Amino acid sequence: MPYDEKQKKYSIKYARENLKRIPLDVKKEYYDKVIVAEAEKRGMSVRAFILQAIEEKISNDKGRQ
Repeated sequence: MPYDEKQKKYSIKYARENLKRIPLDVKKEYYDKVIVAEAEKRGMSVRAFILQAIEEKISNDKGRQ
């Protein structure tokens, strides 16, 4: 089924109401050689890798409090 205008409008509305973009600038070389490589090594997307790293950092810091 093709993606129609109604679905597009719903997706945009959902994103505006439920998602927050986080701009993140890194050097291209670091992104390609480190972030992408580590994500691929784990069979993950870059997005999933970054989100997991954030969750792990929060969990680790909570254990130290």
